[in-house]
Amino acid sequence: MNFELKAPATQYGLVTLSYWAFTLSDGALRMLVVLFFHQLGYSPIEIAGLLVLYELCGVITNLYGGWLATTIGLTITMQAGLALQIVALSMLMVDSSILNVVYVMIAQALSGIGKDLNKMGAKASIKSLVPADAQGRLYRWIALLTGSKNALKGVGFFLGGWLLATVGFQSAVATMATALSGVLILSILMLDRSMGIAKKPQPLKHLFSKSSAVNRLSAARFFLFGSRDIWFVVALPVFLQSQLQWSYVQVGSMMAAWVMAYGVVQTLAPKVTNTGNKETNITHPSGSTAFKWAVLLCLIPAAIGATLYAAGSDPSLLAVVLVTGLMIFGAFFAINSSIHSYLIVAYAREDGTSLDVGFYYMCNAAGRLVGTLLSGLVYQQFGLTACLLLSSLMLVATAAISKKLPA
Repeated sequence: MNFELKAPATQYGLVTLSYWAFTLSDGALRMLVVLFFHQLGYSPIEIAGLLVLYELCGVITNLYGGWLATTIGLTITMQAGLALQIVALSMLMVDSSILNVVYVMIAQALSGIGKDLNKMGAKASIKSLVPADAQGRLYRWIALLTGSKNALKGVGFFLGGWLLATVGFQSAVATMATALSGVLILSILMLDRSMGIAKKPQPLKHLFSKSSAVNRLSAARFFLFGSRDIWFVVALPVFLQSQLQWSYVQVGSMMAAWVMAYGVVQTLAPKVTNTGNKETNITHPSGSTAFKWAVLLCLIPAAIGATLYAAGSDPSLLAVVLVTGLMIFGAFFAINSSIHSYLIVAYAREDGTSLDVGFYYMCNAAGRLVGTLLSGLVYQQFGLTACLLLSSLMLVATAAISKKLPA
């Protein structure tokens, strides 16, 4: 029994379960916060402000969390993330009159720390479960973990909108806190605690990667995720609700469908990008693959923005343009994200993988932070079209940086 429990495939399944549970609660909480506080009369900029500490703490957590994981192990790192999410959800169970900006920002900060501890621990642990000569399997496992996670995040968006409409904010967060507690107990009982502990102590000076490949990929990741969140976090749900008069459930369903489709495409990325042949047996992407897919993605947000502008003010036409365009964007973005997720694990050092992965996701979180702030600011001042145009400019930067990524 012990042997089977510690088998790589079994441990991979347990890691994935932990990541799934957290992601479901994270997606639902994001939708609850955005829609609930918009209902209370908060402006787009104020709603973005509620999420600032969430993203800022993600930047700091990824930087130091990677170092921490080399000492205490990836399993405990993941479990700490689950525990912090439970605390954050518990804080939000109070009466609505107590939910002021500062209080919610603190709760979101804890949630942000928990999310990135859980994510970094889950993704870094996969490298220790796969032999160095099995890069194709590593790519498939990462794509499956990342894609399934995002599909569940989409379910979380729908769940958040549905729970807000049916049981209310406080009951929704209480339900999620209870469910996560069960997953945390299961994780403590069954996961191997030795995963990810470095053979040699890693000093704090190694927090910043010395690898040019990791640094370039991290910079590309910054702009890639900034390009998504500049319209997705605040601008899109507020536009759907205020301009197209969609209900909470409709907004949640739309966001859910997008992220779920995005996640499904991510799981299929190894089939889409497979460059393998009988002579070389290459079944995983390279730096040039990342560049090619970034170039394909560049023009899509600008095309959506231009089409929205041309569509005028007809709500039905705007809805068709927006939904169709965002689904196309999501498919190409999913491939880009999946390629990046594989490359960072492949580029990372063998001993202390979490350090390089942590630095990379620090840049990911920084991109999300900038994108979140711009999402509220640019949308309130200039509208959704401007958000989409800036998204394209960020993707141009992603492609330019990806051009020099090594194989």
